[in-house]
Amino acid sequence: MLVFTPFSVINRAKVNSKMRFFLCSCCNEELRPEGRKRLDTCNRIENIIINLGQENLSRRWLKSNNHMRQFVLLLIITVAACLQPAWAGTKRALLIGVSSYQAHSHAQLDWNNIHGANDVALVAATLKRQGFAVDMLTNRHATARAIRRALARLASQTRPGDLVYIHFSGHGQPYEDTNNDESDGWDEAIVPYDAGRRYIKGVYEGRNHIVDDEMNRYITKVRKRAGRRGFVYFVLDACHIGGYSRGQDHRGDSIVMRGADTGFSPSGKPYVPLIDKRPLVRMPRGRNMAGACYVEACRAYQVNYELRVGNTYYGALSYYVNQVLKRQRLTPDCSWVNQVGKAMSADRRLVNQNMVVERSVR
Repeated sequence: MLVFTPFSVINRAKVNSKMRFFLCSCCNEELRPEGRKRLDTCNRIENIIINLGQENLSRRWLKSNNHMRQFVLLLIITVAACLQPAWAGTKRALLIGVSSYQAHSHAQLDWNNIHGANDVALVAATLKRQGFAVDMLTNRHATARAIRRALARLASQTRPGDLVYIHFSGHGQPYEDTNNDESDGWDEAIVPYDAGRRYIKGVYEGRNHIVDDEMNRYITKVRKRAGRRGFVYFVLDACHIGGYSRGQDHRGDSIVMRGADTGFSPSGKPYVPLIDKRPLVRMPRGRNMAGACYVEACRAYQVNYELRVGNTYYGALSYYVNQVLKRQRLTPDCSWVNQVGKAMSADRRLVNQNMVVERSVR
C-alpha cells in the first residue's frame, strides 16, 4: 500500500510579487494564490521517487518531463482507486431454493420435485468468496412463513449503501389478479415449499403463495433502507407456465422444466400468457431508494429449463449466474447480468428460452 507523506513546500516555491502567485520550483507552473495548497502533485510524485531510492533524480526528472509527470499523476489516482474497497456497504444475500415440495392431503395440490436447492448451494459458495453475508432457505425450511420472515429480517438489517442479492429457485405460477393492477389479469407468484398447486375452497386458497405485489413490497423496503448509495438484485429462476415434464432431448439427457401448466385461480379462469418479447424492461427508481435489477429466467410465455451438468441438475439462469460470478465481481452496474444473458443465448439447449431484465432508471 502506498502512503503519501506530507512534504513541506514553502521554501521550495518562488513568489511572483506582482501577481501574488506562487511558481512551483519543480515544474515552474503557476500555482494558486497564497493560502491555498501548493505543489501537491509534484510532492506526491517526488515522494514516490524518493521512496524508490532516486532522491537526486527526482526534481531534475520532474522539471524535464512534464508529460510524464501528468502520466504518473494519473497512475497514482488509478492505484489509489484500486486500493479502495469494491463496495463501501455490507454485501447481503438471501438465497431460497426448493427441490422437494411438501406432500398434501389432496394429491391435486402436490408439486413435482425439481432441483432448486442445488442452485442455492452453487451460488452461495461463489457469493461467500466475494464477501457476502449469505442467508439460505432450502426445501422444508423454505416455507411461506420462513420466506416472509427472512425478507422482513433482511429489510430490517439493511443499511445505507448496502449491496443486496435475493435469489429464488423453484416453481412459479400465474396467480389470478385480485386488485386489478395487471393488464393481463394475472399476478406472478413464487411457490414456497408448503404452497398448493390448485385452488380448492376451504382446503387451500392461496395463503402460501407469494405474489409479485407482496414480494415487491419487501424489496421496496430493502431498497429504501439501502438508500441511493445501495443496490438490490432479485434473481428469479422460476417459471410461470410450461408444466413440469420429463422426457429426452436430442442427446438423450432428461429434460426438467419449472412451472405450472395452469394458473392459480379461484374463479377457474384459464391462463393465457401475455406475449411480451422485450428483453429489457425499465422501471422507475423512486426517490431516496437504491437502484434495482430484476433478472428472470424466461419470458412469461416460455418454459424455464434445468440444465444437466455431469449428474447434477441446475436452473439454467442460476448455473450461468454462477459461471459469470466466478470470473467477475458482482457489482451494481449490471455488467455481469449482460454476460449471463450472452452465455444463455450461446447455449443451444436454451434456444427457446430468453432471459428478461428489469432495471430501475432515475
